[in-house]
Amino acid sequence: MPVNAPRVLVVEHENGTGPAQVGERLTAQGLDLDLCRAWNGDLIPQDPGRYDGLLVLGGSMGPYDEDRAPWLPAVRHLLREAVDRDLPTLGICLGMELLTVACGGTVRHAPLPEVGLCEPAPLLPASRDELFAPLTELDTPPRAVQWHWEETSVLPEGAVPLLTSARCAHQAYRLGTSVWGVQFHPEVLAADIATWGTSDLGPLRDLGPDPASVVAGVAAEEDRLRALWGGLAERWASVVTAGRSWLAR
Repeated sequence: MPVNAPRVLVVEHENGTGPAQVGERLTAQGLDLDLCRAWNGDLIPQDPGRYDGLLVLGGSMGPYDEDRAPWLPAVRHLLREAVDRDLPTLGICLGMELLTVACGGTVRHAPLPEVGLCEPAPLLPASRDELFAPLTELDTPPRAVQWHWEETSVLPEGAVPLLTSARCAHQAYRLGTSVWGVQFHPEVLAADIATWGTSDLGPLRDLGPDPASVVAGVAAEEDRLRALWGGLAERWASVVTAGRSWLAR
């Protein structure tokens, strides 16, 4: 890792839900990842000022489940500080839900939870968005991995909606110029979700799919998922690096 490489704080909420291919792409782009495994007792930094970017990952808990994850208020505070500074930030699944709550929006239990592949549709503002503009030029609809029982029902004030889907109105949005939340999982491939269904057998049975079929479906799309969302991770890395360069002037 180069000396003085841009530093990204990565918040993990649960064992087995790491940054996966997004982390690999960020590292390959020269970013230094500082992993904060809150589930293993690591303390959440309260001041994001010593970082150049913030990546908040997913987990099986909801954004209000402080009995399961007592560090969630600290993460919400961190996200609010990041938004106030327009620090390059990416919240994934639970990370987006925490961003929503931290900034005054509302998260609810999803009437139609999503598990497996779906096709998030770009909205008009996505064509002018630094991360999502390339999705508006695809010949076929993008596909993404979903695994969520909660969803943003009311966006934070000032949020720009970027993606939607048939079951979930708010699949991605941006706050300011450099803070994004995504409900889907750009970081995962088939191997990353292979064990996720072991704790969700009951809810999955209610939805219909069994874990093996979900993993098989993701495996069949692996090359496309790797290219599509790995590219998004690289674009976010460029935002982090550009912000670092501006601050160094």
